[in-house]
Amino acid sequence: MARINLLPWREELRKERMKQFQTIAGLAAFLMIAIIVLVHIRVGGIIENQLSRNNYLNKEIKTLEKQIAEIKELEKEKSNLLARMNIIQQLQSSRPQVVHVFDQMVSTIPSGVFLTSIKNIGPSITFEGFAQSNARVSSYMRNIDDADWLTSPRLDVIKTINEKGQRISQFTLVVKQTTPAAKKAAAEAADQEVVQ
Repeated sequence: MARINLLPWREELRKERMKQFQTIAGLAAFLMIAIIVLVHIRVGGIIENQLSRNNYLNKEIKTLEKQIAEIKELEKEKSNLLARMNIIQQLQSSRPQVVHVFDQMVSTIPSGVFLTSIKNIGPSITFEGFAQSNARVSSYMRNIDDADWLTSPRLDVIKTINEKGQRISQFTLVVKQTTPAAKKAAAEAADQEVVQ
């Protein structure tokens, strides 16, 4: 019988398979390393892109915060200017009121009543003076109540004194300034309350 030795062929086949395995393993390792590097590069690019977007957003946020601060300052200035405008408007509207109030003061004083001092505090005016009798002070209060620019007379002090043998009444009267429109509105409101 002939003897055939198959060992070298098997050994070569094993060596060939080992080479193929090592080549495939090398290629797989290279491919894995290439994939890892590509993923790393891609993730790095995404991170850099996100960081640049974050930086842009931070810059825009700082710009908006500056604009918000400027807006707040402008709003403060606006409210200050509006307050000033309101004061100026009140002064403008009250300018003719002073003339009317002085005119009403003169026209409401009955004979026998003399004013010694006038004090204006806000919308209130305080009159101090002398009258020949309490009835003249009452007449003065009625005249003030009927006036267009003065309202709500309130007698704070009245006392009778003797001066040079005559009895006279010394009084302090507090009156509020008003406008004809405000007085009319108050009268209408009072009429509605009476009706109800």
